[in-house]
Amino acid sequence: MKNKLIIGLVLMLFVSKNMMAQERAITTAAPFLLIVPDARAGGMGDVGVSSSPDVYAQHHNPAKYAFSEAQFNLGFNYTPWMRELVNDVFLGGFTFANRLNERSAWAASLKYFTLGEIQLTDGSGNEIGKEKPNELALDGTYAMKLSETYSMGVTLRYIRSDFALKVENSELKTVNSIAVDISGYYQSEEDYYSDISGKWRGGFNISNIGPKVRYTDGGAENFIPTNLKIGGGFDFILDDYNTISTNLEFNKLLVPTPPVRDDLGNVIEGKEDNVGWVKGIFQSFGDAPDGFSEELKEFTWGLGAEYVYDRSFALRAGYFNEHDLKGARKYFTLGAGFKFKSSSIDISYLFNSSDINNPLENTLRFSLAFNFGDLYEGY
Repeated sequence: MKNKLIIGLVLMLFVSKNMMAQERAITTAAPFLLIVPDARAGGMGDVGVSSSPDVYAQHHNPAKYAFSEAQFNLGFNYTPWMRELVNDVFLGGFTFANRLNERSAWAASLKYFTLGEIQLTDGSGNEIGKEKPNELALDGTYAMKLSETYSMGVTLRYIRSDFALKVENSELKTVNSIAVDISGYYQSEEDYYSDISGKWRGGFNISNIGPKVRYTDGGAENFIPTNLKIGGGFDFILDDYNTISTNLEFNKLLVPTPPVRDDLGNVIEGKEDNVGWVKGIFQSFGDAPDGFSEELKEFTWGLGAEYVYDRSFALRAGYFNEHDLKGARKYFTLGAGFKFKSSSIDISYLFNSSDINNPLENTLRFSLAFNFGDLYEGY
C-alpha cells in the first residue's frame, strides 16, 4: 500500500513515545519496545509482570521462565497497528524458551515493527522514492531460581531502527544499539484460605537499560525507553477446574522529564534533561517541574483479571490508565484463550475510553503458542 506521508511524519511517529503525546509526555527513541506484543496480556489491560509464566514473559518479566511448566515453549504474535488508517503497519515476532532444569531456563525472541511501504514526496509533491522503515529487537535471556519461590533474569537486547532514506542529502541514519533488562519474580506455594486456596505472585522488570542514540549525524541524542515495571497478583484456586487470577501493575519510564524553559532555552522549572543515560535513570525519580505530585502522574497503571476453566479455556478483562498530562491513554480490554493439547491461541480486543485516538482501536490481536517436552510438576 502507498502511504503518501512526508518524512517529518515518519520521525514524529517513531522518535516520540506517542504521536498523541500531551504537554509533558516523556518522549523516547524506539518506542516500539514498549508495545505489548501478546494477546494474553492484551486482554488483561496490558499487564504481565506478575501473571503466571508463559512464553511471552520475554517482554513482561523474563525471570518467569524459571517457573515455566513445559520444557520447551514457542510463541508467535501479530498485532495490526493503526488498522483504521492503513493495512500494512504491524508488530510481529516470535519467542522460544527452554527450561533447562528445575532451576534455570533460557529464552530468545525477535520483535519486528514495520511502517509498511511509504511513498516519499518532496516539497512540491513530486514522488522521490519508496521506503519501508522498520525497527527490530533481538533478545536473549537467562533466568534462574534463587529459591523455591523466587527467580531472577538477565536479558541482553540488540536494537535496530532503520529510518535511513535512500534519497539525496538525507541526514537520517540507521541506529544500532544494545540494552539490558534485569527482572525478578516471586510465586508462593499454594496456601489455603477457608474454602479456597491460592497463590501470591509478584514481579519487577527494569527494561531497556542502555545508551542514548542519534537518528542523524551531529543531531540530538535520544533516550531509549528504559522502563520500570512492578506489580503483584493473586490466584484464587476455587477448585480443581476453576481459577481466577487478578493482577495490578505499575509502569514508569526511567527517562528525564522535559523541563520548562524560557524563550532563550534556559531551564526555569524542573531539571536539565540533556544528561547521560545513567544519570537520567536516577534523575527520572525527582525532576518533574511540578515536583512529587507530577512524578506520581508519570506512573501508568493497569488492572487485569483472568478466569481459567480446566486449564483449557480462559476469559480475560482489564483496564489501563495514563494521566492526561503524560499521554492520556485510557482503555478497557477483553480477551479469550483456548488450549488444545500442546498448543494454545489467544485473542484480545481494545475499547478506547480516552479522547485521544488509540492505534489499536477496533483491532483484534492474536498470539499462538506451543508447549512440548517434559513437564515440571508443582509450579
